[in-house]
Amino acid sequence: MTNPVTVTKNDGTKQVFEEEKLIQSLKRVHAPDEAVADIVDQIGREMHDGITTTEIYARAFELLKKHSHHAALKYSIRRAIFDLGPDGFPFEKFVARIFNVWGYEAVTDQIVMGECVSHEVDVVAWKGDELAMVEAKFHNEFGMKSDLKVALYIKARYDDLSMNVYDFGGRERKLSGRWLVTNTKFTDKAIIYGECKKLNLIGWNYPAQNSLHDIIEKYTLHPITSLTSLTSQQKKELVNRGAIICSDLVKNPQHLRDIGVHEDMIEKIIHESEAIAQLSK
Repeated sequence: MTNPVTVTKNDGTKQVFEEEKLIQSLKRVHAPDEAVADIVDQIGREMHDGITTTEIYARAFELLKKHSHHAALKYSIRRAIFDLGPDGFPFEKFVARIFNVWGYEAVTDQIVMGECVSHEVDVVAWKGDELAMVEAKFHNEFGMKSDLKVALYIKARYDDLSMNVYDFGGRERKLSGRWLVTNTKFTDKAIIYGECKKLNLIGWNYPAQNSLHDIIEKYTLHPITSLTSLTSQQKKELVNRGAIICSDLVKNPQHLRDIGVHEDMIEKIIHESEAIAQLSK
């Protein structure tokens, strides 16, 4: 029996490589069975002790593109969204960018006073007479879902917040939009309750015509965590500078120079950014 291969995660910790996790990640994006078998076989041949999870993902993504561009895009996005965690890649900043493309001004991490108590609100967005408040619920595992308890809790907060008038963007507005956005899925009960109580829900595959995945493809909002040519630390530094999506780098490569990326590498990063965007067209 061969010794198990140890892989290095993004945070530097090590764990035993589990082939089944790779298989399931490919099946979740509906990669063809032939593609899954080929990718697992190829990566198995190339495995070595200490290989990083980023290297495995980059190789799987490259191989998957040869079989199915659409599956490769979904694979890229889903992995990238899970890298938008609390450790330097706050999910709420990405959610704010969604509201920006919808024509809203948006700010993150606000303390807002309700009728009874103050609340931490992940995203506050406004345009015209509209004022939206958003809970950005991030889960760091594919299988975790936002359930009924989450929806009940968010609804109670919005009930308290609905009683006040707020000054955002230089004018007074009452709360008009109540949102719960998650990077995974909702339970059936959470969806039923949300629809009943007029909560706007967005999850990875909900609602059917405007899910998180749909929004990213439609507006080309691929997060910079999609890029395999950047290190984890570089991604953190870029997010801190407001460069959150790949198109930010295409439009302004100076972001990369500002964090010390070499000119030769900048060309490679821009090329990868454009290639990911092209997959969605």
